[in-house]
Amino acid sequence: MKLHKCIDCKVRSDATEFLSDIELSDLGDNCVEAHFDQAETIFKQDALSSNIIYLKEGLVKLTLKGPHRDQILKLVKAPAYLGIPTTVGDKVNHYSAVAIDPCIACFIDLNVFRKLIHKNGKFAYEIVLELCKNELQQFQRCINLTQKMLNGRLAFTLLNFADNLYKSNPFKLTLKRNDLADLLGTSRESVSRVLSEFAKEGLIELTGKKIKILDKEKLELISKTG
Repeated sequence: MKLHKCIDCKVRSDATEFLSDIELSDLGDNCVEAHFDQAETIFKQDALSSNIIYLKEGLVKLTLKGPHRDQILKLVKAPAYLGIPTTVGDKVNHYSAVAIDPCIACFIDLNVFRKLIHKNGKFAYEIVLELCKNELQQFQRCINLTQKMLNGRLAFTLLNFADNLYKSNPFKLTLKRNDLADLLGTSRESVSRVLSEFAKEGLIELTGKKIKILDKEKLELISKTG
């Protein structure tokens, strides 16, 4: 870990654009940067937390312990804050964050973060705005999981990966097949079967971990009607 000067950071959050130089300096004096390898836990469920975490680089999965296994709640790509609702509201992590790629994260002292929210309304507004966007995304994910067949869920996810998560077509799937299956609420075998079906139908091209969307229009139709 190392101390971090927020005022010089190249990947600051939108919210910090509304902080003064003095506030940014205070934030940097109470912020530590840490690096995480693939599959390393950034924070663990049920552990006490006194930090807000800002993900600077990488991709993480948020997981929650279930009766039989851990469940992936969502994927988060940098730059983004992690754990604000549970840390601010309870000081206990209600889920875990695990690095999918090598990650860089900043650990910000909770008391300093709270002080900035109390004193700077524009900063607070941007934080609330991000929380609202995250909640709406979770609503959409809930609909996809509960009201679509696997073909529709997978089509939606592949499109989302290309357009939003990786922002590339083709893209390299950094998730393991087991994680992808968990994200979709199904088995690895089922995911492999539908991916193969999509490839045979000419919707996608599979080359190892690389996926290329060939027929976006057809995938969009499956995503909507599946």
